Amino acid sequence: MAVSGLATAILAVVAIPVFYGVVKLAGLIIRARRFYKILAPVPSEPMHWFWGHLHLFPGMNEAGLAYYRKHGAKYSRIEKGFLTPLIPIVGLKCPSAFRAILQEPKPSFLAYEWLKEWLGDGLLISKGKKWARNRKLLTPAFHFDILKPYIQVYNEGADKLLHKMSQCAETGERLELFSNISLATLDILLCCAFSYENDIQEKGESHPYVHAVSEMQDAMMHRVLTPWLHLEWIWRLSPTGRKFKKNCKYVHSVSEEIIRKRRETLKQEEGSNKKRARYLDFLDILLTAQDSDGQGLTDEEIRDEADTFLFEGHDTTASSISWNLYSLAEHPEVQQRAQAEIDALLDGREDQTVTWDDIHNLPYLTMCIKEGMRLHAPVPFVQRELSKDMEIYGVTLPRGLLLDLHLYTLHHNPTIWDNDMEYRPERFSPENIEKMDPFAYLPFSAGPRNCIGQNFAMHEQKVVIARILHRFTLSTDPTHTPRKKISLVMKAEDGIYIKLTPR
Repeated sequence: MAVSGLATAILAVVAIPVFYGVVKLAGLIIRARRFYKILAPVPSEPMHWFWGHLHLFPGMNEAGLAYYRKHGAKYSRIEKGFLTPLIPIVGLKCPSAFRAILQEPKPSFLAYEWLKEWLGDGLLISKGKKWARNRKLLTPAFHFDILKPYIQVYNEGADKLLHKMSQCAETGERLELFSNISLATLDILLCCAFSYENDIQEKGESHPYVHAVSEMQDAMMHRVLTPWLHLEWIWRLSPTGRKFKKNCKYVHSVSEEIIRKRRETLKQEEGSNKKRARYLDFLDILLTAQDSDGQGLTDEEIRDEADTFLFEGHDTTASSISWNLYSLAEHPEVQQRAQAEIDALLDGREDQTVTWDDIHNLPYLTMCIKEGMRLHAPVPFVQRELSKDMEIYGVTLPRGLLLDLHLYTLHHNPTIWDNDMEYRPERFSPENIEKMDPFAYLPFSAGPRNCIGQNFAMHEQKVVIARILHRFTLSTDPTHTPRKKISLVMKAEDGIYIKLTPR
């Protein structure tokens, strides 16, 4: 009897997940067949019986970007695809569709859901009433009065970076941009948002936080393109999934340590009646914000928002600054014009830092930065899940459909941008912006879920790039051409190298 009971228990343990899997698969098949009929009018390439359209995609690299540009020209408005025959997705590529969809406050169910282990239920992933409440609570953290004192921190971070660049310039050694800029933006972010100083730039590329974030981004993109890793139990057992979990644990320990130290500081200040002389920062807002019912953020919510801002606030900006500097190195005539504008502001000053007023008096540099973000798309895509049926181009897209809003493809749509692969800052002159559809250029997304920190990011880019151009002339390394790597942010497969000449 004991043996029989044990066998029954083992059978139940095996049968229950198998039954659940069969039910789940049946639901996906029924859903996919229904969507397939509804989406029949939407153009696409022929579909493989097992891979769907995944087998057509050449990879998360330059070939993949060429594929996106080719399909952006062939299907300039809308295209359907299947991530295996069971997961339909519709790609939208022009401003009118983006205008309609980005009013949707609901993120996607796929990649964003997988990011929860890392970013929790922060602003990037949360939805509904929780998202609306927390967005309202955190918006004051990015008011201009809060951002103004950060200019000093941007300059201090730029000073450390310039010291490192000077060493390369003296020896004639080439400089890899992304790794060094990423350390600088993380250094700046920790100081601005958390008043946390950790000598990150001095510690160099080996800093484990930077390494962990990079590995987690790559793991997510690998999961998206590997159908069997969509199953949670396989993902958790896979080497990539286990490494992702380990990196999540480390990244969480960093944010938890920052929060713990701040709580200790606040307690000490309460006991001694002393207040910090420094500015109000993002963490201050997280710890003190209260809604209309007097409820603040829970400890878990504080960590989730800290993790989200740590990721979104440093890696995306690092990508943008790095690719912008490379484009300026590639185009000496543009670089010289930007330098002339910067020199007119900074030359003759004893203190050559960039001020709050300066960042509003760099129109040509601003044009360069915007064109760099268009050309390189630091954030290549965003996703949405439809919360209701919506008609787009005569087709009723069903509730629950996953939408791929590919910003890189939008920014290279040949019906919007002539000679889209050319770097031309004049595209963003005041007269051209006036004629531009506001949904043709979306480096920070748009609608209610746009990037809450976009002013922070633009100010930081202006200060760092202006300081670099004022000190150095940039040129490309003739022995190396960077090759893009698609991830949650746009990276380079084997680095972005430039040469520096002191001015």
